[in-house]
This record gives sequence, structure tokens and C-alpha cells, in this order.
Amino acid sequence: MEKMQCKCGHANPLGTELCEACGRSLTQKEQDKLLADMRYEGSARRSQTYNKSIIDKIWNFFSSVKVGVGLIVVILVAASVGTILPQSMYVPATGEAAIKAYYSDVYGSVGRVYHFLGFHDLYSSVWFTVLVGMLAISLVIASLDRFVPLYRSLKNQRVLRHPSFMNKQRIYGKGPGADDTLQKAEAKLKELKYKVRTDKNGLLAEKGRFSRWGPYVNHIGLIIFLSGVMLRMIPGFYVDETLWIREGETRAIPEVPGYSLENVKFALETYTGEGEEARFGEALDRVGTVAKNYQTDIVLYQAPEGSLPGATDNLEIVKEYPIRVNHPLKFDGYAMYQMDYKLNELKTMTFALTDQETEESLGELTIDLIDPDKNYELKNGSTVELLGYYPNFSGFENGEPQTASPLPDNPGFLVEMTTPATPKGETSFITIQNTIEPFGPNQYKLAFQSAEMRNVSGLTVRKDRTLPILGLGGLIFMIGVAQGMYFNHRRFWLQQTDSGDILLAGHTNKNWFGLKKDLEQVSAYASLPAYSDQQAETETEKEGELQS
Repeated sequence: MEKMQCKCGHANPLGTELCEACGRSLTQKEQDKLLADMRYEGSARRSQTYNKSIIDKIWNFFSSVKVGVGLIVVILVAASVGTILPQSMYVPATGEAAIKAYYSDVYGSVGRVYHFLGFHDLYSSVWFTVLVGMLAISLVIASLDRFVPLYRSLKNQRVLRHPSFMNKQRIYGKGPGADDTLQKAEAKLKELKYKVRTDKNGLLAEKGRFSRWGPYVNHIGLIIFLSGVMLRMIPGFYVDETLWIREGETRAIPEVPGYSLENVKFALETYTGEGEEARFGEALDRVGTVAKNYQTDIVLYQAPEGSLPGATDNLEIVKEYPIRVNHPLKFDGYAMYQMDYKLNELKTMTFALTDQETEESLGELTIDLIDPDKNYELKNGSTVELLGYYPNFSGFENGEPQTASPLPDNPGFLVEMTTPATPKGETSFITIQNTIEPFGPNQYKLAFQSAEMRNVSGLTVRKDRTLPILGLGGLIFMIGVAQGMYFNHRRFWLQQTDSGDILLAGHTNKNWFGLKKDLEQVSAYASLPAYSDQQAETETEKEGELQS
């Protein structure tokens, strides 16, 4: 590889702007600057040097701060869009087909696009995980691109520097000094907790170098945190599923192999405003009914080994437990929380097939509103065929019945009734409040008889093995924040020339006031030459030119 030869004889890596040995400016751009660029000690960065191979281009792309910030913005925008509609875990539907139908029925074309793009399950979607992975890659490459050369430069920095390096520092001074100036300065700097190194007629004092690694510690914390986020895509590391289960129903627990849950009973307790609760009377009059406690009495089952996934036969009872708010059921590393409920959901509806004139009944049929049959056999060979079922009928669109959701809140039925008197069949569309006969008056009708209700519990099952990783990443990130914000890297260079003059230079990555305060103490004790803040003087000159 090519090297950049300095006049002092040191061979620097290609792309170096300040000689690693003496500090001379190695490029015309750096020579033209009033102050030396000390952000990365003028060291060679791969992204600023090589751009030939495909690896170089990929490295340069991900090492860009603009790319990293752009990825963060895209992730934040995506996360914001993910809050417009509820995530799939909060919708009252289970199964991918039912969830897709829910978004389409409730939110129309917007819901279909939302589901198609994966915003309904944003944090588990492949494209969102890819974005997070790209951000992690950007953090790794950007950190390596800057950390390695900076570490090498600071570790190998020399005490003696060329005068051109000294006078390109923001704090610079030159003047006569005594024979013991360096000795006194060394003693005072050590008293101020500086680490001092000497070489011949030069002195280098520094403290707080560890603060320079604050941003990279931040990056390490973020990388660990993002790794935890990506581990959530691996089965077994993270489970956050919603289970809507009706009273009397036994269902396999989603994403929990081998376990099933039976909802024995749901109970809701409200504040009555009587007795000890009388003090809440005024508030209850104002806001109405307030839940005091709601819980689901469950039985947890485990399937025998070798059972098919989702099987609910030959189950073994593991535990009986009342799941309440903030009192989850815990088992095998999982936790089930009581999150929501729905009262009095329609379970079944019973109709009688009757003659509209004589009101003679040919029998009754009961329709299960969750899993309806297609055909129902009645007396004397009469049948009722369910041609269409619309759980939450919302009206007609182009003559076709529509449903707003897959929940049986306002069921509608399109039926064909066949009797000995009407062998060709008669068609009716039935809702709770109305019956439509689309092909003219019918002889028979389905007359509503009764309905059975039941309560529904909304439970959430959670398991998160990534929490320790996320916590560790967050802790390391905060350490990096404190390291970079509350500490600073201060340095002084002192050199005595053959003529007896003292060259003084100082630099810090932040808090110049603190650096100057330390320098004043050393100057008063060791009689250092007067110094100037070259950046402040330049800014003052520019202000004067603008005013004139």
C-alpha cells in the first residue's frame, strides 16, 4: 500500500492529513487551514481514502453519517406510521386470514394497503428488521472507520511536535522562559491530575482521553440494543401475541407450542358507589360505570409429547388460575395478562321456519355465529341452506351485502328455504331488525326466537428473552452519553527551543473554558508565555470586517 512520506522521515498511511510523528500538514488543504483539524487527529480514514472496489463502495456508503441519520429518520417515520392504525396484537381477530379481513373490513382500502405493507405487524416485519439491521451495520462500520485510526493516533502520539503543528492549535503562545519552566509546569500539571510525558526539551500533558471514546461506547450500546431487537425475529426469543377467547372455549395458545387454554368464566366487578365506595359517588355519577376488577378464570393444559400442533385432545391439566389485571399467569417462561374484554357477544341465534299466513312452524334451527353450518334439516324434509353469512352487516354495496368486521355484532344471513310446499326454494336476507325478500314475497320466513350471549376475554401472552440484552445495550449507551458529555480530553504541549523560548499549545474536544482555567493556574506557577485563542481572534476580526 502507498505511504505518505513526511519531511521528518515518518511514513504515514495513505490519506493521513497530519503526520503521526511530528504533526506537519501533509496535504495542501490542511496547510491552507488556519487551525489544524484535530477531530480525528488528522489520521487516515478508509472511507476518505479508498473508493475503487465494491467493498470500498459498500464501506463508504455505510460509514457515512448522512446514511446513518437517514436510516434513523426512515425507521422513526415507519414507527410513526405504525401508530396510525392498531397493531395486529390489539385487534379482536386471530389468524393471518382473519386479521387481513379485519383490516380490510374495518378500514377499507387504507387497511388493505396498511396490511399489505406490513405496518399491521411493524416491529416483526421483514423490511423493518432489514432497516434495523442496516442501521446496526452502519453503526459498526462508521465506528470502525473512525475508532481504529483515532486510537492508533492517540496511542502513538509523540511528545515533540513540529512548530507548524503547535501554531495551528487554537490555544497558542510563544515567549521567553526560564530554565526550570518545564519542570514547574510538569509539577503543576501533575497536581491538576494530568498525565505528563517528557522527551528531551518537550512536554505533553493530557487527561480525560477516555472521553473521546464516548460516541463509540454509544455505538456499542446501540449495536447491542439493535441486536436484541433483531433477535426477536428468532423463534423462542420473543413472543407478544393476543388471544381472544370466549367463555367455554378451549384454544391453543399462539406461539406457545404444546399449551392450550380454557376460558371457564369471565367476571367483571364495577364500583357501586355504596358502602365504603360512597366516596366515589360523585365521580361515578359524572363518568358512569367504572371497572373495579375483571378477570378470567382459566385452566391451563399441556398436550402430550408427539401431539400435533394446536391439538386439544387428551390434554393434561397444568394449572387453574384467575388471571386479573397486573396478576398474570406465569408458566414455562411465559406470562399471560388480562388486557381487554367484551361483554355479551352473540354466541348463537335460534330461528323458527314458519308460514307467514298460518304461522305454522316447521321446526327450529340454531346458528352458531362463530362457526355456522351450511345446511339445516327440519321437519317433513324442509331444509334451510345458508348461502351467505355477514357477522357485522354494514349495508349493501353494488347490491352485495357487506360486513364491517368478522365479529358477530350485527349478523346478517342470506338463506334459501325449501319446504314441501315450496320445492324450488325461497330466498331471504335476514338481519336482527329486518328481513328482505329479494325475489318477491315468500310463503315462509325465519322468525327470530332467541339468542345466546357470552363474554370474551382479551389476553396477551408474552415472553421476552431479549430484555437482558436490551437492558445491557441501554446501560452501555447511557455510560457512553455520560462519558462523552460530562468529560473532555484536554492536552498541552510545551517545548523549549534552543534559543530558550517556550512554545505552548493547547487543545480540547470541548469545554475550552475549563482548559483555559487550567492553563492560567499553570502559567501563574511556571511563568508560561502569554497565549492567545486564535479562533476567538479570527471570529472577532470577521465581525469587525462585517461591521466596517
